Amino acid sequence: MTLTEKNREDIESIKKEKERWTNDIVKKSIEKVPERKRVFKNLSNIKLNPLYTPEDIENFDYLKDLGFPGEYPYTRAAQPTSYRARFWTMRQFAGLGNAKETNRRFKYLIANGQTGLSVAFHLPTLYGYESSSPMSAGEVGKEGVAIDSLADMEQLFDGIDLSKISTSMTINAPASILLCMYLAVGEKQGVPMDKLTGTIQNDILKEYQAQKSYIFPPEPSMRLIVDTIEFCTKNVPKWNTISISGYHIREAGSTAVQELAFTLANGLAYVEAGIERGLNVDHFAPRLSHFFNAHNNFFEEIAKYRAARRIWAKHLREDYKAIDPRSWRLRFHTQTAGVSLTAQEPYNNIIRVTLQALAAVLGGTQSLHSNSFDEALALPSEEAVRIALRTQQIIAEESGAADVIDPLGGSYYVEALTNKMEEECENYFAKIKEMGNGSILKGSFVGIKNNFYQREIANASYQFQREIEAKEQIQVGVNKYKFEGKTIEPPELIKITEEVSKEQIENLNNVKAQRDEALAQKSLEKIKEIAQGTENLIPYILEAVKAYCSVGEIIDVFRKVFGVYREESIF
Repeated sequence: MTLTEKNREDIESIKKEKERWTNDIVKKSIEKVPERKRVFKNLSNIKLNPLYTPEDIENFDYLKDLGFPGEYPYTRAAQPTSYRARFWTMRQFAGLGNAKETNRRFKYLIANGQTGLSVAFHLPTLYGYESSSPMSAGEVGKEGVAIDSLADMEQLFDGIDLSKISTSMTINAPASILLCMYLAVGEKQGVPMDKLTGTIQNDILKEYQAQKSYIFPPEPSMRLIVDTIEFCTKNVPKWNTISISGYHIREAGSTAVQELAFTLANGLAYVEAGIERGLNVDHFAPRLSHFFNAHNNFFEEIAKYRAARRIWAKHLREDYKAIDPRSWRLRFHTQTAGVSLTAQEPYNNIIRVTLQALAAVLGGTQSLHSNSFDEALALPSEEAVRIALRTQQIIAEESGAADVIDPLGGSYYVEALTNKMEEECENYFAKIKEMGNGSILKGSFVGIKNNFYQREIANASYQFQREIEAKEQIQVGVNKYKFEGKTIEPPELIKITEEVSKEQIENLNNVKAQRDEALAQKSLEKIKEIAQGTENLIPYILEAVKAYCSVGEIIDVFRKVFGVYREESIF
């Protein structure tokens, strides 16, 4: 479809009428009531026009740029009927103290209507240390659940039927180990691997770029990821092998454009790595999922999600020659922006989360976590978690937002902004490919090691903070409309005591005392042997997990074989 002569005439007519309106109507209005003294732009520093018309999308081609929901290029929706068939999966990130306490929180959430579980692990697990390690002192159970061995994972899902619920696990460097623990729990419950559903984050590239919970250098880390993809493709076909995460890139201070570009570039790097292993792209790409942030600029976020689907579809089909439409279809989870929550006037966060969650829904997310209003203060209380879940349920059941597929499709503003987000994303792709001599995978490694991503994110974060302090960006209750009176006190905050650490260490020691020690050591030696070669590691990790080897013990073997990564500071 091309722009017809009639279309061109219409656009020229609109341009002339817009010029008349600007000079005759707008000018007089501004003389009476001046516009606000600010630069009108979004959080990606994209300047916003005062009005959008067909002129702003004059080369718009409905079938090429939008198409229909559930069909290439998927701009409008990943599924043909979107939420008219079923709502998105409603998740609340949960992990506090030990496995027993988190299991209780899981059951509370399920009882209140949550439809998927999402596990937050404490820092020692994220970095591959046992709770008894000196490196874990003061951190056990503080920012997530403490998981040391299969015994903890068994307790975490005690009484929860893994055949009936999807589980997402936010874990990266030790992702293969935690996945194996989950598979082992499923086996003990009588649920075969091919019936388990869920997601392991397993996105190590963004760790080097933003979140920093890496352990090994990029190359062996990528090996573990491709091992996981290869194993799950053959044995756990319903499992999402990576959740390619822009969320943490955004939380580190990036713009929405950087979040979009770096996330999708990382995803394409994983595709290249899988193809390099010899895997058929159509065998593994359908199980790659994505994870985006939902920040405060409502329309920018919606445009970001729509652009993401279109960009992914085009590159998978055109660059990586995927044939299966499921490979082209980007599916994603969204979490509202933790970094946007304020400790000042914390109940304001309920409104922020509501707007962010609505943007995610209007952008077509498949899964959604809404933050609790008290998370800027402490781990979320049960009351705050329930309000956050009710926010999603009200959007789903009462707002009407889920009744029409892509209700903002065709908006001059939304379509123009979607196009602009795509353009800016492709500009970043070009820079990454240039660093890798045409390869996004190689460019990602180069960019990590020369701090390209880190500088881009740091500069964006600095710019945003400068604008907050200059009141060019407003945070209600922080730098404007500050309430000086007595505010409503938030609910009692959760505090994790050192008793949790003592109990966790005691449990770990008991596990080691009761396991078959010879079998455990033999399993660890086998992992060391295989890690020194090229064979897929996952079957051997699974055997070690079943022998009740700890996360820390397995990671220590990998540290000896792979080494550890040290980032060169850019400051």
